[in-house]
Amino acid sequence: MLVHFFVCESPRWLFVHGRKEEAVAILKSIAPPSHSGGSTLSFSGVSFEQETWHNGNVYSAIIILVQKKWAFKRLSPVMVIAFGIGMVYYGMPLGLGNLPFNLYLSVTFNALSEIPSSLFTILLIGKLNRKFSVLAFTTISGIFSIMCALKGKEWARLQIGFELVSFFSACFAFSILLIFTIELFPTSVRNSATSLVRQALVLGGVFSPMLVAAERRNGISSYVVFGLVIGCCGLFAACLPETRGRALCDTMDEEEHRESSL
Repeated sequence: MLVHFFVCESPRWLFVHGRKEEAVAILKSIAPPSHSGGSTLSFSGVSFEQETWHNGNVYSAIIILVQKKWAFKRLSPVMVIAFGIGMVYYGMPLGLGNLPFNLYLSVTFNALSEIPSSLFTILLIGKLNRKFSVLAFTTISGIFSIMCALKGKEWARLQIGFELVSFFSACFAFSILLIFTIELFPTSVRNSATSLVRQALVLGGVFSPMLVAAERRNGISSYVVFGLVIGCCGLFAACLPETRGRALCDTMDEEEHRESSL
């Protein structure tokens, strides 16, 4: 409810959908008083191509993402990658009770590891290639997750370290994947694409409790499954185009024209 009442809609999105008056009104409301007139003038001179396929249907963005071959070829891999990351992101904290380490400390370390992953994303995202970063960190997460299943006294002390590296890498990979998704799709469908990727992440988390329960009941190592899934899903990053430093498009037609010219 706070978002609804206090957060403005994107002027760029409004303009793409033909709602220029609302876009100008929002720009006036957020601009400093001394620049309110200038912002309207500068905005009116910007060339935006209005989206033609939008018909008011709440599902029209999802439909066009599936219908357009180039869009579906991007959406499918990012959703598969998100599925693999989601299984690790939600599953690893659940499986901590199966490791020979203090449960309360391990949960605390996992929670704290998300903070540096977000900070590193903010600091390094301008220097990192999106495709290589997602591929690298999902692979690292997969390798260290599998190493959590190593048996023996010499490995028992290292398992929590392996788990933290794997979880940190999965969190880092997901942060980069969200930014990657934003850059892969134009303004008119960007929110729908991001929402689908988020749903794929949650879907991956649905299977995590069953795997953890299976390990406690049948001895099947859930961490091996987590590692194999995120490692294999991360390979789909190779199917995506690199977007670092590329200007964002506003409409499907604009993105499609750029795709065909490559």
